[in-house]
Amino acid sequence: MASLIPDATAMLGAVAMALAFPRTNAVLLAPAGAVALFWAWFGMSPKRAFWSGWLAGTVYFAITFSWFGETAGALIAPFGFLLALGPAIAEAFFGFALIGALCAFAGRALADGARAKRAFVPLAAAAAFAFGEWFRSEGIGDIGVPFGSVGFTQVTSVFAPVAAFAGTYGVTFVVCTIGAYLAYGLRLRAVRGSGVDAVAALATVAACVALAWALWPARFAAPAAYRVAAIQGNVGQSLKFAPGSLEGALRAYETLTREASAAHPKLIVWPETVIPTALNESPPLRARLAALARAAGAELVVGTYEVAPDGQFNVLEFFRPDGSLERTYRKRLLVPFTEHVPFGFLRPLLGWIPWVADISNFNEGTQTQIVSIGGVRFGPIICWESAFSRLAAAEVRDGAAALIVSTDDAWFGTTAGPYQHAQIAQMRAIETGRWIVRAASTGISGIVAPDGAYTTATHIDERAVVSGVIGPPVTTFYGPLGPLPFALGFALIYLSVVVAGRLRLRVRGRTPASEAS
Repeated sequence: MASLIPDATAMLGAVAMALAFPRTNAVLLAPAGAVALFWAWFGMSPKRAFWSGWLAGTVYFAITFSWFGETAGALIAPFGFLLALGPAIAEAFFGFALIGALCAFAGRALADGARAKRAFVPLAAAAAFAFGEWFRSEGIGDIGVPFGSVGFTQVTSVFAPVAAFAGTYGVTFVVCTIGAYLAYGLRLRAVRGSGVDAVAALATVAACVALAWALWPARFAAPAAYRVAAIQGNVGQSLKFAPGSLEGALRAYETLTREASAAHPKLIVWPETVIPTALNESPPLRARLAALARAAGAELVVGTYEVAPDGQFNVLEFFRPDGSLERTYRKRLLVPFTEHVPFGFLRPLLGWIPWVADISNFNEGTQTQIVSIGGVRFGPIICWESAFSRLAAAEVRDGAAALIVSTDDAWFGTTAGPYQHAQIAQMRAIETGRWIVRAASTGISGIVAPDGAYTTATHIDERAVVSGVIGPPVTTFYGPLGPLPFALGFALIYLSVVVAGRLRLRVRGRTPASEAS
């Protein structure tokens, strides 16, 4: 029974970390969970840590992704649970199983007795976890699932400023460094000098976090004066796609848009696919929206579909204040197995599965579309795209001074999903130093400042107008770089600690205890 204690501890650590996310928001459980995971992995063989990590990771992601099938699950009943469990198992392989094995491999040095070697093992473990989080989220391309990053949970904690310098994965690295060194101190509490190592490492982390706060550009943001608005029509999925429902939804959005125009915003944003049909194939409907933009005297951003010779697209259409169509932005990253079947050859291969025919067959856009509105350059982002740090970074490099996020979170009802997605927008604001105007179909809509705080926000399941002001961007170190350089840095840290440590012992003519046995 005692032999199962490390596995049970890893499981409890995974549950604790999952509870740090909305809606429980137990933020302090993120580093506490990391302590349990690293404590368990440091005492396992790499093989055992792999399987133990996979099981713990499946539990972690099953909790974190539990909202995935809230609406869509009914379409494939009784197999709706697979919409959360399937991605959980896959993400656990990259995000926990492989990382557990790497941590256990590095942890072998804890038994070698060489203090110079073992003192950096926790740093290597934290770097491995942060790298794994990036890899399973963004490193495997467009089929990654960038939800469940530990760094997101810290968007309102003292660690938030770190994201302006090292991004979400940098915040994860900080949280895991704390957890790994506490686990190190607990596991080697009887070994002379280990307590000093742990305290020194934690003091260094505290100093780095304090420095990040002191130098945080968002603390010196200029006053906001550019007026914007977002419309939350609160049209649920059961109504949105019902026959004959478009007219009622459109009237609701028109009424709210006229209400918003009373404050004279320069920009009014509607959620994703408010018009669930190809707007470019309906000239009367497009003319109606153009007239609304003219009446409002503002740039009107409308979520809809586009059918073109090169395929069907999920788009945002930008209507100028004079009613002319300025730009159409095509969504670049689509939700795998929801908006499209990745890798074109898979759809015919999976055609025998009944519900595959219900998966949309959208095409991906190929480029950013920075739009200048009233002197401010906006970068548009649609729903799922906001979870990818690299996309926001690309828009910053292309000159975006602010970001628009248009999303349809009605798929997830009142579960944790809309809250997690709204939290991600906060992290994108901190990383890029940009204001964000967020319009969600049923919530949460709002305006996010560069420090990650919502200056105004709606509740879930309410019909509302978000009205407020945004200001100029602030410069962040992370903003134009994106996650790749930091991911490579985490890999380098791990390799340096593990490889250099083993070479050090071999040069001295010693054999690591783990190899001698």
